[in-house]
Amino acid sequence: MPRGDRGGAKTRPRDARAALIRILRYLSVYGWGVAGLLVGAFLSNIGNLMGPDFAGKAIDQASAGPGNINMQLVRHYVLLMLFAYVGSNVLSFLVNIGMMRIARRVARNMRRDVFHKLMRLPVSYFDRNQAGDIISRVSYDIDVVCASLSTDVVQILTSIVTVAGSFVMMCMISAPLVLCMVFTIPASVLFTAYMGKKTRPLYARRSAGYGRMNGFAEEMFTGQKTILAYAGEDRMSERFRAINQDAADAYRDADGMGMRMGPTVGMISNIGLSAIGMGGAVLYLRGIVGLGQISSFVLYSRKFSGPINEIANIVNEIFSALAASERVFRLLDEPEEVADLYGARELIGCTGEVQAEGVQFGYLPGRTILHDLNLTARPGQTIAIVGPTGAGKTTIINLLMRFYDPESGCIYVDGQTHTAWTMESLRRAYAMVLQDTWLFRGTVYENIAYGKENATMEEVVAAAKAARIHGYIMRLPKGYQTVIGEDGEGISKGQKQLLTIARAMLYDTSMLILDEATSNVDTATERRVQKAMRELMKGKTCFVIAHRLSTIRHADLILVVDQGDVVEQGTHEELMQAQGFYYRLYVSQFT
Repeated sequence: MPRGDRGGAKTRPRDARAALIRILRYLSVYGWGVAGLLVGAFLSNIGNLMGPDFAGKAIDQASAGPGNINMQLVRHYVLLMLFAYVGSNVLSFLVNIGMMRIARRVARNMRRDVFHKLMRLPVSYFDRNQAGDIISRVSYDIDVVCASLSTDVVQILTSIVTVAGSFVMMCMISAPLVLCMVFTIPASVLFTAYMGKKTRPLYARRSAGYGRMNGFAEEMFTGQKTILAYAGEDRMSERFRAINQDAADAYRDADGMGMRMGPTVGMISNIGLSAIGMGGAVLYLRGIVGLGQISSFVLYSRKFSGPINEIANIVNEIFSALAASERVFRLLDEPEEVADLYGARELIGCTGEVQAEGVQFGYLPGRTILHDLNLTARPGQTIAIVGPTGAGKTTIINLLMRFYDPESGCIYVDGQTHTAWTMESLRRAYAMVLQDTWLFRGTVYENIAYGKENATMEEVVAAAKAARIHGYIMRLPKGYQTVIGEDGEGISKGQKQLLTIARAMLYDTSMLILDEATSNVDTATERRVQKAMRELMKGKTCFVIAHRLSTIRHADLILVVDQGDVVEQGTHEELMQAQGFYYRLYVSQFT
């Protein structure tokens, strides 16, 4: 089915304030630690603010003239200034280390919540979104938030304290000199607010662009062999070039706009410094202020304007973090799988009776795939589902497993509508072997025993022998304790499929789903596996999707699906005698 939303269509954050509040909730878990660090940051800034005052007093003593200089007092103020600056910087270092550790813990908690959310999302979400884009949210976007928390939270507090403290000290030194900055202060604040509105959507677009690029790259790496087989390297490189260019343009636009803030605010600050120099000279000539006061005022003015310049840069990082966090929070806000109905019961001791009555379903509104599906599977029967590609065979399996719910009609399991059972117990009643095999990084034993907790080695070996994969496993370097790579790296497709078949054989259920389960197995192996599977399938209700019709000749009931309708049903002999749709499919495979 076609993919829809890529997870980054919207370029403007929906609600930056709400995203900030949710980030603060993650921080609140470490409230006392954050509070202690903020107090440390506050004290560090107090030390920095005391330094210029001590410097001014030392200059006043040094400018008293020959014979009037009290060197002991000068050294006293210089030592106090040194102590204030060194102590402030050491405390600032400790605060930064503490915030970095808290930020890493917040990132860990966010990733934990995202992963748990992904485990509860319906299959439809993964059908609509690229795997690379989802991974981008788990890795890149959370890293952006973590980097912002590591530095920006403390830096914002530091800047606020420094600006407020510097302003108070400047007013105490000389109110007339403060008037020299009457233009630069509001100009810096207004310009920073204006640029914030301009840069926020650009950073959101940058995060979305990186998500699309990661999604495309993940798809291409997965399908690398197909690309090479069809000589599509140049086409894919051209498509990636366009997507990469979009991401680079988004990065350039966001950072280009953001980089204007620092120099512009710095220029406004320098204009204010020039005004202070002129005003200070006039006041000094009139005897209103001394050299020490002017020196202290200049130092405080630099401390006042410096954080405003830093805030301008921090605003860019904060908006980038908010844009990234909104992508994460949109994933966390995705609707989860339909909850179990009130009073839903555990499906225990399932007999395997399944019925579908008048089922209609479509993945997209207005596009029905299954029309009026009706089927009855008695306990222990094998139901084969055949038909051309796109007929709706896999969709039937998705409905049986409750990956999706029908738009109308009902599916019954053991005489009860399947919504009357808890979703977990319903799915546990099925064992599945899909055409697309899935193995994880771990030992062969762990991969086979995945579906059954506390499975013994004897049970795993018995399942492997039944699947005709035991001999291959014993030729591996460490047998069943051999570690295989992600997705069965280094193992052929046929061997991977045999391992998943062994996993299903070990899983003790009353119902079995086989979706082209032997499609990657050679003909000789397929015959052996089919014989073993027939023994295993005895007493179980089995649903088999097969394109090779020779593999389902012994099915109790064959459903022939075409364009969402069951056009024929019966045994192999009955359908061959009818010489209808199934007959034409069967003959076409042997002609």
